[in-house]
Amino acid sequence: MSLRSVYRDIDGLRTAGAVIDGERGFGYRLTEDIALPPQMFTRLEIEALVLGLAEVKHMGEPALATAAGAVLSKITATLPDRLQRQALHAASHVYRFERRDPPVADIGLLREACWQERAVVIGYLDAGQQRTDRQVLPLAIVYLERMLVLLAWCCLRQDYRKFRVDRIVDIRMTEESFRPRRVPMLRDFVAVLNAGAPETSKMTLSGQ
Repeated sequence: MSLRSVYRDIDGLRTAGAVIDGERGFGYRLTEDIALPPQMFTRLEIEALVLGLAEVKHMGEPALATAAGAVLSKITATLPDRLQRQALHAASHVYRFERRDPPVADIGLLREACWQERAVVIGYLDAGQQRTDRQVLPLAIVYLERMLVLLAWCCLRQDYRKFRVDRIVDIRMTEESFRPRRVPMLRDFVAVLNAGAPETSKMTLSGQ
């Protein structure tokens, strides 16, 4: 596009209420856009965000670690200068002396199957290293302190089952869809798990 068009668009944005510093021939900087108000968090909320994303980076899954870093950068970029400094120099930090080993199976494929609500066939090793191949309906991946656990409906056993992700040696996504049953099935499974658990160990679904 031509410089004339750029100047005209800048003038139009200023007329609409956007606060833009600079002038023709030197450059412009968007100081404030009324269509995108700055993120306003309390200092404690910023600490929670930084801690939560740092915890994700220590989970031993490279794809999620990269995503967590990108999320923090995007959030920080939308903060006013004072809050940016608080995010970059948070008082609380996360460090793990023992890092969780990356899973053997393709955890990204397992997560994709959850999102798409499609059945998968997994190769699974039991405690005695005996392999079985079974079709499951993946409901959620739970990140425990020392391991990852897949919550699923086992088509072989016709019941809810927990599978240690470190014992899943391969995954194949099928064309079989169980949409839109994942969320109610997950809610039912969590209720079953919580039925016999002490109050301090009960699971909650994200957003609840």
